[in-house]
Amino acid sequence: MQETLPLDVIIDLKECIIWQQDHLVLSGVNLSVRKGEFMYLVGRVGSGKTSLIKTINAQIPLKEGSGIVAGYNLSNLRTKEVPMLRRKLGIVFQDFQLLIDRSVHDNLEFVLKATGWKNNNEIEARIGEVLEKVGLGLKGYKMPHQLSGGEQQRVVIGRALLNDPEIILADEPTGNLDPETSEGIVKLLKEISSTGRAVIIATHNHTIIKRFPARTVKCENGKLVELKMDEEIELERL
Repeated sequence: MQETLPLDVIIDLKECIIWQQDHLVLSGVNLSVRKGEFMYLVGRVGSGKTSLIKTINAQIPLKEGSGIVAGYNLSNLRTKEVPMLRRKLGIVFQDFQLLIDRSVHDNLEFVLKATGWKNNNEIEARIGEVLEKVGLGLKGYKMPHQLSGGEQQRVVIGRALLNDPEIILADEPTGNLDPETSEGIVKLLKEISSTGRAVIIATHNHTIIKRFPARTVKCENGKLVELKMDEEIELERL
């Protein structure tokens, strides 16, 4: 069931309790994210960052608390509504998850056809648009192994943009990249947020948070805590 969120809020979690099978991960989660907002999600390995992202995209069912994402109520989401919700979300993975046996163009075409696109002219136009947006307009013919790690991550971001999502969820998008390439990826994600899409980056990368400061929330001791903008974030505590 779709529900209306207040004003410009695109994600609204209230008193959510998040379980990973029978393991309690986070409790009392309150998070409100606006359209066009750029933010970081930090915390140690196993603290609940990925579980929170999986709850937002309905991979983990929300059984306790209230959660509305892009107009969909996570608490009573029907199975047939899950694909519709996920079309409003773009997911960026650390390990790319590109199909290695086909070109960049064909990777993107595969996703569009899998999500219901049928008109070949519209498919070609959309692929061209997203490749231009991520700075790979001339590399659609390349195979994934012919691209650098940064270029592969740009393809992944392009793939996430294909269905014009309202939210981008990036789980450790710079985890396998060198510092300079990481900066380019974060700049690109910031540009995407300026177009009105909410962008949440789960990261351990202290350097990019320092370089591109933004709202930061932290998974710690089973809770989600909002860090003050002027609070020093120590790398070893992320």
